[in-house]
Amino acid sequence: MGRISISCLLPASWHFSISPVGCPRILNTTLRQILVIGILAAAVSLLYYSLVVIRNKYGRAYRDKRFHRYLARVTDTEATDTNNPNLNYGIVVDCGSSGSRIFVYCWPRHNGNPHDLLDIKQMRDKTRKPVVMKIKPGISEFASSPEKVSDYISPLLSFAAEHVPRAKHKETPLYILCTAGMRILPESQQKAILEDLLTDIPVHFDFLFSDSHAEVISGKQEGVYAWIGINFVLGRFEHTDDEDEAIVEVHVPGSENKEAIFRKRTVGILDMGGVSTQIAYEVPKTVSFASSQQEEVAKNLLAEFNLGCDAHQTEHVYRVYVATFLGFGGNAARQRYEDSVFTSTVLKNKLLGKQTGMSSDLPYLDPCLPLDAQDEIQQNGQIMYLRGTGDFNLCREIIQPFMNKTNETQTSLNGVYQPAVHFQNSEFYGFSEFYYCTEDVLRMGGDYNAAKFMKAAKDYCATKWSVLRERFDRGLYASHADLHRLKYQCFKSAWMYEVFHSGFSFPVSYNNLKTALQVYDKEVQWTLGAILYRTRFLPLRDIQQENFRGSHSHWRSFSFVYNHYLFFVCFLIVLLSILLYLLRLRRIHRRMLRNGSSSSLWIEEGLPAQKIAGPL
Repeated sequence: MGRISISCLLPASWHFSISPVGCPRILNTTLRQILVIGILAAAVSLLYYSLVVIRNKYGRAYRDKRFHRYLARVTDTEATDTNNPNLNYGIVVDCGSSGSRIFVYCWPRHNGNPHDLLDIKQMRDKTRKPVVMKIKPGISEFASSPEKVSDYISPLLSFAAEHVPRAKHKETPLYILCTAGMRILPESQQKAILEDLLTDIPVHFDFLFSDSHAEVISGKQEGVYAWIGINFVLGRFEHTDDEDEAIVEVHVPGSENKEAIFRKRTVGILDMGGVSTQIAYEVPKTVSFASSQQEEVAKNLLAEFNLGCDAHQTEHVYRVYVATFLGFGGNAARQRYEDSVFTSTVLKNKLLGKQTGMSSDLPYLDPCLPLDAQDEIQQNGQIMYLRGTGDFNLCREIIQPFMNKTNETQTSLNGVYQPAVHFQNSEFYGFSEFYYCTEDVLRMGGDYNAAKFMKAAKDYCATKWSVLRERFDRGLYASHADLHRLKYQCFKSAWMYEVFHSGFSFPVSYNNLKTALQVYDKEVQWTLGAILYRTRFLPLRDIQQENFRGSHSHWRSFSFVYNHYLFFVCFLIVLLSILLYLLRLRRIHRRMLRNGSSSSLWIEEGLPAQKIAGPL
């Protein structure tokens, strides 16, 4: 008959053994193996389940964060809750050449995370319309009477004062930033206008307005602000662990001895207006120069700035290249082209004794106008008659010299220095004429494809003017496209193509350009980048208050994650102890079986082993 032996080898540890008579040794070993395997399987299953749960929890939290970010784009169109005491406000006046516009922005309290920027949005009134107002003429018109400037701008500030809650006026920063029109004025006239603003505005308005809040900004600053605004709206300044997000290796300016960092890839911007063309993009790596002269020029084209609230943190330090090219806008380029055609044709007529273009019966054949379209050039009291031939390739060939390219390396339009673009890992947005050329008539706005664009432009140029007019009358083009757009679409398509591919040297295979009028259904102004940059230190106040008030809550959040890992560690230690203990019991059991001469062995705590005599 089998007997059970009980051993107390360790406190609260009991060992049960069954004699071979009642249970074969093979079965005993198998049960122990099954027990060990079962415990291991249960432990692995529990560990795997816990990891999956936590991963799903934090993954869901991250997805929720992304969802809320996209949801914020929708709520951007909601009316601003002026009763919310936690909302802050900021005002920017854009004093341009043709008029001045005021923009009112708002943002909630900073979330306390020094890695995040302020969540600035454009304020919207009760009807959900952006709080924006424009007046004419431009502020530069008051150059000869600067004492009238404050009266001129007063309606804009009164408009903003009506929308910003009265209790928030004293803490609402006001920035008056002047652009192109003021830049061309003598410095003495600029100073007189700004002094009138700084003297009179504080008397009539309670906004936060200091000497540094009114200035004439350079084209470089304006380009940087535009770049900041676009990338902020696109969420490119946010941190991410999402593997699907495009990232770029960045060598932070001023920290050459440190390792490179990886962060979200920012977008470059291309903006072709009527008079000028501008390009701005991040230069993530240290640049090299072909000559000392090129290095000197580059200093005026590269902007290095920190968008973070802590000047010692480098995660929001950016190096951006910004260049503006006067005379390279769509309308200015057409004017330069017509001047060249007029001058060269008159000279040829004198040399060859011809009358080309001097009458409608003998017009100048213009490859940059649609087929059979007619136009006129008027200069010095003379009229030159043009008739289109619609030859897109010839038009491109004629306008290529207008790029003013040089043989020097790393240069673009007018031979201006341009750092290399990493075409395989970059993204650009094209605005204004880049969008109008691709969308208004050709209906190809959005993702740009050079081959498809060239084919569509060729077909358009080669189409008879009468057919184009018929299509226009049937409403087949964009609602804001007019006859001026139809007539000069051929030239502007060729000009845009050459500026992008020949001037800025983008390969025809480049497929990361998006032409757009708006971003997320709203027009992004450079004023958004200006308010974001100029208020970058404001989160310090909220961060300090948040750290003071919420240190315990941050510890609880940290300890929650910490305790999960601690639980796993303790669980593994206990599991390992059980396994080691089982192995030790097994070794003891086998040793006792080898040394014992009977079928049972009794062990009593604190007493030496007693041998029981076997049968005679």
